[in-house]
Order: sequence, then structure tokens, then C-alpha cells
Amino acid sequence: METLTKIWLSSPHIGSSEQYYVDEAFRTNWIAPLGPNVSGFESDLEDYLQEDVHVAALSSGTASIHLGLKLLGVSKDDEVLCQSFTFSASANPITYLGAKPIFIDSERDTWNICPELLEEAILTGIRKGRKPKAIVVVHLYGMPYKVNEIQALAEKYQIPVLEDSAEALGSRYRGNKCGTFGDISVLSFNGNKIITTSGGGALVSKNKKYRDKAVFLATQARDHTVHYQHSEIGHNYRMSNVLAGIGRGQMQVLDERVYARRRNYEYYVKALQDLDEISFLKEPDGMFSNRWLSCILTPSYDLRERIRLALENENIESRPLWKPMHLQPVFQTELSFTNGISENLFQIGLCLPSGSNLSLEDLERIVEIVKLALK
Repeated sequence: METLTKIWLSSPHIGSSEQYYVDEAFRTNWIAPLGPNVSGFESDLEDYLQEDVHVAALSSGTASIHLGLKLLGVSKDDEVLCQSFTFSASANPITYLGAKPIFIDSERDTWNICPELLEEAILTGIRKGRKPKAIVVVHLYGMPYKVNEIQALAEKYQIPVLEDSAEALGSRYRGNKCGTFGDISVLSFNGNKIITTSGGGALVSKNKKYRDKAVFLATQARDHTVHYQHSEIGHNYRMSNVLAGIGRGQMQVLDERVYARRRNYEYYVKALQDLDEISFLKEPDGMFSNRWLSCILTPSYDLRERIRLALENENIESRPLWKPMHLQPVFQTELSFTNGISENLFQIGLCLPSGSNLSLEDLERIVEIVKLALK
């Protein structure tokens, strides 16, 4: 029996430009962790994001969140408000610092952090004499969160925002690019993201002092002396010159990758529009999503599973929407402010294959299986 060709949820999409920068690193012997590709990749990102941001290329998005929280002054026993509907990497670094995550549920328009619950959590903390130290907000699946509302709360209560834009490079809110809204923002270049460096991430800020301190901490916090001297605990979090070369090549096709992801989403919407059992998250006014993953909602858990298993049976990878952090066993004892929205989305939502390298034949095959599952 012939094995069906695997269709991945979101596989890397490498072109021809990446090899040039990687070969250059080998030709010039810049195989050490730092080198011209790292500074070049940082400049490429700064030019793309604009808004006078400063970028530090790091080893992962998780490392970037860890250093970002550290730079915002988060330490042992502090409380950090965190979007619940997200991947665990948004929350795990809070615990690295000995701080306590407090999880905030979603609103329906974007599936991101709910401003009303966020303010309730802030006021609860203040009443307890424990004003939250920071807010971690995520642009989920590339859909921008309600930036204006969150920013207004952050300014009202003087709490810094760490913007997790790991899934949202290329997305925009009211014309400005995601990754430029937080006191500190974070990008990811994991293998499944819009562009990849195999593994990698970046810390972004309009405050150059944050960027410079991040680079210092990411290189083992070595003091400026002839010998090796350390006055602070540092980390080995810098991006390698070879991987940054991949990133430089990927930056040249970033807009094409966003276009391809949005094309996938538009294909699914058109092909499945006559099915009452399927719905999609639309872009609210003023928002532009990179559509990192195309997600559908179904009427029930059973129907979602019927579709998922039908795709799996045909060697097609799909995935339920993120399981909220407040439902994760590792975080079940932490305080949360919930409204049931993310729990429901987790039960009935499914991510369809969304890679920028999907062919029309792939998309047709996926849609046909979804339609058959609904019969």
C-alpha cells in the first residue's frame, strides 16, 4: 500500500538566499556564536519593524521572554499577569525567575487577552498590596491583540507590557507592525514560524538600554575587563552567526511568506464557506493578521475530533487550538481570571495545515478530507 505524502501543520520554508549567508559564514570562518550575520540580521529586523526599535538576536523566543522579564525587574515572588490562551513558552519564563503567573482569559474578537478581566486582575492585586510587576500579552496565531485597550490599562496602572509577538511577525495593528508595541517585545524564529533560523528569537525595544543590557546578559554577563569577570549572573542566549545567516536570507522573502499564509486562509474560507459547521476568526477593523495558522471552529468537541482524526488518517497534520495555561497540570494551582472563552475554543477549534510552501494540490486534498468528515 502506497504511503500518502505527509502534509505538515507548518513546516520550514527555505529558499535560495539563505545558503549565500551560511556559505559566507563558513568561507570567512565566522562559525563562532557571534559575527556579521548576527548584526546584519538585527539590522534587517530593525529596518523591517521601523518605529526606531533596537533588536537583540537571541537563541530562542523563550530566552527572549526570560531576559525581557528580567529587564522589566521581575524577580522572586513577584506576580506577572499572563494571557492564558497561548503556548507554554509565554508563561514558563515567569517561573524561571521565581515569580508567580496569574492567568487572564480571552475575549471573542481576537481570542487574545480580555481587557476587562485584565483590569479586574490588576485591581485585585492592588487591593492585596501586590501590584503586578508586568503583563505578558500574545498576538495569538498572528491576530493582533487589542493594543489600544491594553496599552491604556498599562499606562493607567503603570505596569510594563511584554509583547509576545512570536507568532505575529508581519502582522499589523492600525498600520504599525506587531513586535513594536510593548515596553519589550519578543519574536520567534522556530522552525514552524513565518520565517525561521532553525531555532532562534529576538528581543525588541524602543529603549536601547534594554537591548544593550539583553546582549550583555545573553553573553554570560561578562564585565568589560581584560580577564573574565562577572558581577551578575548571565546566560548563554545569543544567536549563532550561522543561524543568523539563515535569518538574513529569510528576511528577503518575509512578505512573500505572509502573503502565502494569508492565501491559504482565504482558500479555506472560500472552499468551506457553504458548511454551516465551520467558522473562522475574522480580522477586526484596523487589524492585519499574518495568518500564521489558519484555524476553524466547529460546533462541538466530537466534530472537531472527527475532522482531526480524518486528516490524521490521511497523513495530514492538524492540531487543536492551544490548551489554556490555567488548565495545564503544571499551572493548575495558580490564580486565574476566567470567562470560559479559551476553554471553549480549545474544545471546538482546530488548526489546519498553514505552511507557506503548501501547494494548491495540498489545499484541495485537505479541504476534501474536511468535507468528507462532515458527511
